[in-house]
Amino acid sequence: MKVGSGDFIYEFIPNWGILPEGYEFGGVPDGAVDSEGRVYVFSRTDHPIMIFDSDGNFIDSWGDTNLGRPHGAFMGPDAFYCVYDYGHVVRKCTLSGEVLMTLGTPGKASDTGYDGAHWGTITHAGPPFNRPTSLALAPTGEMYVSDGYGNCRVHKYSADGELLFSWGEPGLGPGQFSIVHTVRVDKQGTVYVSDREKDRIQLFTPEGEYITSWTNFHRPCGMFFDDEDNLYVSEMQTQECMERAANPAQIQILNTKGETLARWGGFDIWQPGNIFAPHGIWGDPQGNIYVGELMADSQSGKKPPYYPCIHKFLRVR
Repeated sequence: MKVGSGDFIYEFIPNWGILPEGYEFGGVPDGAVDSEGRVYVFSRTDHPIMIFDSDGNFIDSWGDTNLGRPHGAFMGPDAFYCVYDYGHVVRKCTLSGEVLMTLGTPGKASDTGYDGAHWGTITHAGPPFNRPTSLALAPTGEMYVSDGYGNCRVHKYSADGELLFSWGEPGLGPGQFSIVHTVRVDKQGTVYVSDREKDRIQLFTPEGEYITSWTNFHRPCGMFFDDEDNLYVSEMQTQECMERAANPAQIQILNTKGETLARWGGFDIWQPGNIFAPHGIWGDPQGNIYVGELMADSQSGKKPPYYPCIHKFLRVR
């Protein structure tokens, strides 16, 4: 089954990922690929980080199961970054799992007025962290953390973990957020923030100054940049959307001008290549795409055993 359009055509690879006995994928919120093409799957299971080769053969697993729910992942030049939203922490680890740095205090949430359940109860911005969602590295090495479900801010850190500054507040205007879901940075240093519940991506300077907003999305969740600075965005459906036949889940590829280069998706989630709850999206050096599916966590309760938790799309053009 082929998907995409123009210069971005992909072959959907079914049944990617061979698990050892006793392992499962569960919900897959995110992942990343290292320089050797190994795929790091961040999973909401007893094996949080599972490593595969590009063909889906299992290599290894590691990760702390005591830090709360996995949410965001990012691959740096020599380290894997993992974000635990319920644990209120971000960790920088070696590719074999040794912890190099921890941001935040495990189990300790900042004060934002958040009731622990719904982002709409946030009354004010707070310091790091209250359910952080993702991390990205700037070309110059600084770290940006989106914070997230229980806060409404982006925090910028130095490469050695010093908090430099933060920006954002609850609301609908520029620089205001309703679930700061994912942060990514292009090669020029522009910061892209998915403001999920307001169906937009906001762009900022490296100093946190508002530039513009892109609004041709529905619940943008995951993002990543390829080597040519094309932005890949996963957009999530809901059970309500399915019932109303509105806003199907889709993958969209854009350039840094905000122009759509390709998109695919549809209401028939059983059609190979379509998705339902695409949360994380990441790519490899060959231009292939991986999408982490959260249908296992959905409220529909309708996920059959054969519905993929990871969608792999092989670049063919």
